[in-house]
Amino acid sequence: MENKLDDAALKQGELLFRRECQFATAASIDSSLPPPTISEIAFAGRSNVGKSSLINALTNRNGLARASNTPGRTQQINFFDLGGAVYLVDLPGYGYAVASREKVHAWNDMVRSYLRTRSTLKRICVLIDSRHGLKYIDLETMGMLDKANIPYVIVLTKTDKPKAPELAATLAAVEDELKNHPSALPRAYLTSADKKTGFAELRGFLAAGLRL
Repeated sequence: MENKLDDAALKQGELLFRRECQFATAASIDSSLPPPTISEIAFAGRSNVGKSSLINALTNRNGLARASNTPGRTQQINFFDLGGAVYLVDLPGYGYAVASREKVHAWNDMVRSYLRTRSTLKRICVLIDSRHGLKYIDLETMGMLDKANIPYVIVLTKTDKPKAPELAATLAAVEDELKNHPSALPRAYLTSADKKTGFAELRGFLAAGLRL
């Protein structure tokens, strides 16, 4: 890994995510998106990768985002208001959905439109399950972000699940792949929502550069 954050950045992240956070709104079509008035941090990933658990751990609020054992349950773009300073945006999981093909395409189109056109979007986290590593559908999403020239960071989730050698191999493979993606940051962040590890640095990175 590289680009370790300094104490000031870590403190900025701690202070940001210490703010009150609550559900703001859910959007199912472009017209229902909230006005682009404050910065936004979006979380994308395969269904059941742990987006809700990660948002809960970041904000230290267990019941904020609804985690589910049923893949594809999140079928809208959910906005969480972090102290009036930032929206945390939980995007529908890709790769699985209990819905018609037409609905799946509609959700995918909405998410792509949001990622490409949202003027207040400042950070994008692409979540990868550390037990499985990068899949083709993850590479598709990363390619779309590359083509749209949208910077993003990879966040490995559930890092307490694999054994240390397996996790190290997954991390090495991910960071090697990042060299092929011009919009990706060169390092990945490792997190475990169950063990509450990796979040101080992730908070610092997400807060860095935001106008609060």
